[in-house]
Amino acid sequence: MEQKTTVGKTILNYGALFGIVMVLEFVVGYVMNIDPQTNKTYGLVINLLNFLILPFALGYMGSNQYKKSNNGFISIGEAIKITVGMGAIAALIYSIFFWIFTIVFPDFIPELMEKIRSITIQQNPNLSKEQMEMSLSIMEKFMKPYVLIPTSILMYSFVGLIHGTIVGLIVKKEQATF
Repeated sequence: MEQKTTVGKTILNYGALFGIVMVLEFVVGYVMNIDPQTNKTYGLVINLLNFLILPFALGYMGSNQYKKSNNGFISIGEAIKITVGMGAIAALIYSIFFWIFTIVFPDFIPELMEKIRSITIQQNPNLSKEQMEMSLSIMEKFMKPYVLIPTSILMYSFVGLIHGTIVGLIVKKEQATF
């Protein structure tokens, strides 16, 4: 007999897995000195993984695991809860890691901002100095933990909402009520 899994436990398990995968992607990119701004293929692959493939695949796997432990029943709402919660937990793990990373490596953000500046100048040579400084200051503000953490959670929760709806429509099997 299979042990019953709760929605919360499923969210934590798959959210932690998703968050750890995102952290590993970042660490591998950093250690191998792969810059997503200059290496467009790497940036595209990471974005496809984090916004399309992983949320859908892990949401589907989590919903199916919950469905199996719930006597074969799951509602669309439960699938949405799983994927939204999973995205929020993953974003929390990743953004806290990023925050700690910037504390351990304080030169990371200034170096990143300088790379962004040079790429922006190459792509938009007619950009005024004021426009450049304004866009860089906005980017730098989004890297502060008090903005990064809630923004990441909202963004990945929204992605989870979209994927959760699709997954819910695929895996739903609601109990008949009499």
